[in-house]
This record gives sequence, C-alpha cells and structure tokens, in this order.
Amino acid sequence: MNQHRIPLPWTNVYGLARTLVALGTAGTLAASSAETLFRPVATIGDYPACTSTTAASVFCLAPDNHTHLGWLTWACVIVLLVTASGWRPRLTALPHAYVNYSVFSGIAIVDGGDQIALVLSVLLALPAIGDKRRWHWQPAPDTEPQTRTGLMLALVGVSGLVLLRLQMVVVYFQAAVAKLPHAEWQDGTAMWYWAGNLDFGPAPWLDTLVAPVIGTPLGVALLTWVPLVIELSLAVSPLLPQRLRWWAMGAGLLFHLSIALVMGLWSFALAMAGGIVVLCLPLGSAIRLSTTGPAAAPAAAPAAGRVPEQRVSAGQREAV
Repeated sequence: MNQHRIPLPWTNVYGLARTLVALGTAGTLAASSAETLFRPVATIGDYPACTSTTAASVFCLAPDNHTHLGWLTWACVIVLLVTASGWRPRLTALPHAYVNYSVFSGIAIVDGGDQIALVLSVLLALPAIGDKRRWHWQPAPDTEPQTRTGLMLALVGVSGLVLLRLQMVVVYFQAAVAKLPHAEWQDGTAMWYWAGNLDFGPAPWLDTLVAPVIGTPLGVALLTWVPLVIELSLAVSPLLPQRLRWWAMGAGLLFHLSIALVMGLWSFALAMAGGIVVLCLPLGSAIRLSTTGPAAAPAAAPAAGRVPEQRVSAGQREAV
C-alpha cells in the first residue's frame, strides 16, 4: 500500500515568517503614540471603534483616555516581541493573532500591513498550535509523529502554510492585474506621480537619489514596470522550479525593502516579507547557512502510518 507523506511544518522557515510579521506590527505600535493610533477619522468616528465585532479588540477594554490605551499598546508590543523571539510557538500563536486582530480593527492609521499581518498570523497559528519546540528556531523534530493526533497536527500545520501560499499568490496576482488597465502603468509613468506624492513620496534625504532616476524616461519606466514583473513572478512562483523561486524571493524582498525606504511602509514590508519566505521556500524545508550562502534543506516528513525513516535529498524535494 502506498504511503502518502507530508512534510513537517515545524521548521525555522515558518518561524522566520512569524518573526517578520510580529516585528512589523510591533514596530507600528512602538513607533506611534496613542494620540496617533487612536484618533477620530472623518466619516467613521472615534477609534478604537468598539461596535459589533470590533468590540472584541483588546483596546476596547480601556477607558476612554489615551493613558490606558498607551499601556495596552505597550502590552501588545511585549506580546509581539515575545512572539518574534520564537519562544513557545504554541503558546504565543493565538495571542499573536488576537493582537493583530485588535490592531486591524482598533487603530486609525492603516497602511495595508495590518490587514495582511492579521491574515498571515491566523494562518501561521495553524502550524504553531502543534509546534512543541521551545523555540521556533530549533531544528524540526527528528522523529516522525506516530500518533493520530500528531499526524493530524502536522496535516493542519501544512494546510495552514499551503493556504498562506495561496493567499500570497492571490495578493500578488491581484496587485499586478489591477494596475494593467490604467494608462499610467501602461505607459510607464505611474511612479513619477507616486514620487511626487506628499504622503508616500521619498523622504528629503532619499529624494536626492530618487529624483535623478524619476526624472529620466527610462528610469521612471523601469521603476514602474519592474514591480509588475516582480509581482507576476511571485504570483506564479509555486509553478517554478526552486532555483527560480530563489530569484523571485530575492527580487520580492528587495522590492518591499525599497517600498519601505521610499514610502515608509515598514510594517507592510515586513508582513509581506514573511509571506514571501513561506511562498518561495519548499514546504518542510529549513534554512541552513553555509559558506556558499543560504540553502533550504528538507525536514523529516510524517506518513499516514508507521514507516521507516527515509532521507530525502534537496533535489528530490525542490519541486514541493
């Protein structure tokens, strides 16, 4: 009888993703005052908006003053930093998701990072609840789960990572396709308008480097069209061989680093970086640093029944 094997989800790859997502949200809360995070918004009202489902936010527990909201904010920062450290993933998974829900539903300043961080933290909680390691940086378990519960937790964890991959594919495909009908993206001038935007344009110290590039037809065209190529390459990355996924991952990380530097969207960049790591690396693989650079090595994989341990080479698993 054929045994259907699935990779173990509990490696430092998903751990790195949890760290990046948690640091993005922690940075938003730590670098913003309570007066900035919780303020009235035109046509919406006061924040936190404690009505309907948003009343479940942790910020709705505070009396209506910024002092108590400030204390709650720093409590959330501590939870996020503990999560980012990698300590006891199964204990920090649900608090991480709850804090991200509270941020998404409770703060007045949004940049898209809070929304994707909430989705990713919920999906990353699926492998985390079955992770028995003390730190999510530790190697995956050497022995395969032999109990039905252990196998089920492994399956739930891998399912969460697969759903996360699908979520990232949808995000990048929609991001690229939604731009195509607009004339500014077709003729390569869109980034010229963004560079002059007072809210999202480059900071003064960076403008001296960006302005000469934006000021040339070739420069602004490249800055407009290259992001489209990167987004589409990430959208189709699950269909690519692993050697090309490495390039797509590097381009995606550099792309979001550039967005963070130019537009200041650091929480968004870190959340998307966490998603890219899971999207582009093989399921069940672990990042191992060597003298030749980082490599993704596979972890053990549990089977539907008891089977002898098998060694699987990176070449055999790169198509996962």
